[in-house]
Amino acid sequence: MPDLQAIQHILSQTIDPNTGKDYQSSRGVKNLKFENGLVSFDLVLGYPARSQHEVIRQQLDTALKAVAGVTGSDIRISTQVVAHAAQRGLQLHQGVRNMIAVASGKGGVGKSTTAVNLALALAAEGAKVGLLDADIYGPSQPTMMGVADQQPSSPDNKHIEPIVNYGVQTMSIGFLIDTEQPMVWRGPMVTQALTQLLNDTLWNDLDYLIIDLPPGTGDIQLTLSQKVPLTGAVIVTTPQDIALLDARKGLKMFEKVGVPILGIVENMSVHICSNCGHAEPIFGEGGGAAMCKDYGVELLGQLPLDLSIRLGADAGKPSVVADPDSAISNTYKEVARKLAARVAIKAQDFSAKFPKIVIQND
Repeated sequence: MPDLQAIQHILSQTIDPNTGKDYQSSRGVKNLKFENGLVSFDLVLGYPARSQHEVIRQQLDTALKAVAGVTGSDIRISTQVVAHAAQRGLQLHQGVRNMIAVASGKGGVGKSTTAVNLALALAAEGAKVGLLDADIYGPSQPTMMGVADQQPSSPDNKHIEPIVNYGVQTMSIGFLIDTEQPMVWRGPMVTQALTQLLNDTLWNDLDYLIIDLPPGTGDIQLTLSQKVPLTGAVIVTTPQDIALLDARKGLKMFEKVGVPILGIVENMSVHICSNCGHAEPIFGEGGGAAMCKDYGVELLGQLPLDLSIRLGADAGKPSVVADPDSAISNTYKEVARKLAARVAIKAQDFSAKFPKIVIQND
């Protein structure tokens, strides 16, 4: 008859495919019991993975049945996303546990499409998600989220409620201006507007806020990296050499300001013909993997250049909600899980648990 120590040993040998760490050391196993051949426990994941619960359950059940005397298991899986550390000296934003910047060194690599699908994928996996469109000059998220005709309300004339669609809370300057009006603003005005959008929006208990940055490494990116508590950044690139040159600059910028790189997404990695299904790497291949190797970061995933991705975004129904069971949607969900898992293994932020110390001179 096995004891709990033998069962814990098996759990310490079984690797979570999303985090790369064993289930026992991850401290997610709670209320472990063994009675009449049945192992039961609660498994609390630090990242959302609703679509993978049964896969994880089967993995653990198979591993546990290798222990003599174990005939079955009752594994209850849930998710608890906690706040993780940001840049030194910055306090976390109220209502948001983790802020993740999605950036690119240059335009035209599909960064905004990737950002909106990652936000929707995290929500589909069970997280509470917000999406901030930080591209003041060219806001596109209202259109992609299918809410371009809506305007946010203000309960107190000081703060604004985010627009909610597909379960994601969204805010963009695009909600507040005429779509035909160009934003002829200098850098300080743009950064002030972005800061207000972030701080004055009533984000409601978010696990993740995805921030869709404008392309490049200018004032907006630098201000955001220095003044906003970012859990980490994701770099979006295409495989071609020119895009990778600029993506490397973006990566180095985040490194200099102390923002961890959570991974790289290679977009348009292969073109899929809509008529015959033939796949061809028209922008080259292997660029994202090579960049990851050079900088010691993870390649979160590779997305194809597929007509359906563009059509869905233009129609206000991105791939993850337009066709949630498609291969492309599953790829976005896999990228989202890897991203969230990378966040989950980072150092936690305990500042909210510390008492405030006030020094008075009586």
